[in-house]
Amino acid sequence: MPRKSRKLMALAAVVAAVLPLSACGGDPTAGGGTGDKSTIVIGSANFPENELLAEIYAQAMEAKGVEVQKKLNIGARELYLKALKDGSIDMIPEYNGALLAALSPNGEVPSDVSAPQEVYDALQKVLPEGTETLDQAAAEDKDTLTVTKETADKYHLQSIDDLKPVASKLVVGAGPEFKTRFQGLVGLEKEYGITFKQFKPLDPGGPLTKAALKKGDIQVANVFSTDSSIETEGWVVLDDTKNLFLAQNIVPIVRSSKVTDDVKSAANEVSAALTTDDLTKYLAMVQVDKKDPSEVAKQYLADKGIVS
Repeated sequence: MPRKSRKLMALAAVVAAVLPLSACGGDPTAGGGTGDKSTIVIGSANFPENELLAEIYAQAMEAKGVEVQKKLNIGARELYLKALKDGSIDMIPEYNGALLAALSPNGEVPSDVSAPQEVYDALQKVLPEGTETLDQAAAEDKDTLTVTKETADKYHLQSIDDLKPVASKLVVGAGPEFKTRFQGLVGLEKEYGITFKQFKPLDPGGPLTKAALKKGDIQVANVFSTDSSIETEGWVVLDDTKNLFLAQNIVPIVRSSKVTDDVKSAANEVSAALTTDDLTKYLAMVQVDKKDPSEVAKQYLADKGIVS
């Protein structure tokens, strides 16, 4: 074989060996995190409140000298839990009841579990290996089924039970995952016997869902209970008499390998201070006043005296 050909083949072999290594980057949830045990990667779901919470916890940790990276707006729970398990992120602010349902077989939780501490205790039994929860906050943000006042008046709706005789005439809108979650269409059918005319996949309590409700494209919306639109639009939250939507206290879930004294104390200080009224007030600054979540988080921590 000519010497030039041998050199070209050797070069090709080196390139082939290097390319797979360089191709490993790109997907922010593909795993690996920072690879630095001194840095904690904090993620968030794809809606404004969770992004705000991630900023609050992150900035509180940074104030204690913790090295923090943020991967915000990852997506729905199915995506960010995968990222937590594979190490792409190390921590995310969660909602205790929804997390318990997501980790429980078939999404069903024990019938005697509903209060915040009961949910927290049950959650400890199903956490993914290598993860733990820090202190939960009094602040709570529950899933709701919400309708306009016009729809409530027309069909005499006060509770989710009242939907059963009229659901076949109504379109419900929510994030795509609502279709297959027990705390969604599956549970609504099993617990309440409700089957809607149509399910419209939009976003989880976000602008698409709320705009569709305002326009009448959907008649029932999955909206979070702290959303300022409920009050500003005069919408009606239907009473969940069967507690399908469990207690939803804010609780950080974190990879145990990243829990240090500073991480724990910073997160627990935030959780001890955070109330539902706080969450509603500061979320309105993001949703209504259109302020950046990082700036609102900074203001919250200063107002509470957590960070000077």
